Amino acid sequence: MVRVYTQQERGRRWLECYRGAKPAFACVFGFTETGLLPDISAAGKTPADRRKTALADAEYLLDGGEKIDPRFPLPPLAAGASPAVISRAVVRGLQMPTYLFDAGLPEPLPVSTNPSQNGRSLDLGGRVARCLTTGNALDRSAIEHLFEEGLKWGDRLSNVADYLVIGECVVGGTTTALSVLLGLGLDADGLVNSSYPHCNHTLKRAVVREGLRRWRERTAGDERRDSAFSAVAAVGDPMQIVVAGMAIAASRSCGVLLAGGTQMLAVYALARGLVRETGMAWNGDRVVVGTTRWVAEDPTGSTVELAQLVGDVPLLATPLNLSASAYPQLQAYERGFVKEGVGAGGCAIAASLAGWPHDRLVRDIDATFARLERSQQLAKTQLS
Repeated sequence: MVRVYTQQERGRRWLECYRGAKPAFACVFGFTETGLLPDISAAGKTPADRRKTALADAEYLLDGGEKIDPRFPLPPLAAGASPAVISRAVVRGLQMPTYLFDAGLPEPLPVSTNPSQNGRSLDLGGRVARCLTTGNALDRSAIEHLFEEGLKWGDRLSNVADYLVIGECVVGGTTTALSVLLGLGLDADGLVNSSYPHCNHTLKRAVVREGLRRWRERTAGDERRDSAFSAVAAVGDPMQIVVAGMAIAASRSCGVLLAGGTQMLAVYALARGLVRETGMAWNGDRVVVGTTRWVAEDPTGSTVELAQLVGDVPLLATPLNLSASAYPQLQAYERGFVKEGVGAGGCAIAASLAGWPHDRLVRDIDATFARLERSQQLAKTQLS
């Protein structure tokens, strides 16, 4: 059921290796002030909404929307529903061990109030990234610290599962992904995706060019400028360096499914660059990128071409189709809204590897969304 778009032989071997195997889910949350730029992201209607999106998705993943008064309610979207609904359905159905990491958020991650939930949140001591247009998004010391945290947790989590699904939640993250890819020397302009039905390439291009220009002006003559560390510090976000470290360390002992599209292809390129620079060991054959078909087949981006540009990584995608969903908010995915996030594509691939048929996955997603709607309606009733 899972389609392999690039590096077909390696991708098929990976799927066969981990079919029926035990997964764990790690999701890394970060924030960049890039996400506050007008029209840069559809993950929240307003800048105030977008500042809370990652926090709301994390709280929902932990408690499943069962709280009547969540600290961070899921923000309204122009259309669609949070991809955390998809991830939550799979995490709950597979009883996947779940670890949520704060790599740098405006407020601390929520903590689960339900001891029966199989999830925990952890603070990595990161910080919010400045807008990439500054060319100085994160201090070098912060990047080095987050990389070490990623290595540490990748090593730890490789002992709890046969393969690790690593997701992300960063508003504006496809734009920082483009900037890091270009900073690494990969001509990814026009190939990335976005949460809009039609990718905002022109705006992304202008924002990224400004950041790259300022970085190069600021570091003229610095012999370290062309390193992968320097690129992510200049124009990246805090999630990227954590997941790169996590993937490098985990790949030494278990399989790694980087759950996302544009952003995880950038993370893979970053991890490979860091391995080359540092000489540290990793097993790239154990690493794949897995997303949704809404991303892989997005006519306003070129994800397959981007994966081919990045090179030696299989690109997988779940065939999940929500046109038969009972809810218009979920059917909106078929019109190009939202597409991916919070590990949704990777979690759906994990469900397929566990033997779930497609109709069961859709039913579970619908049931998960129904529970969310009931709690939201109950909250409105109590407030009125």
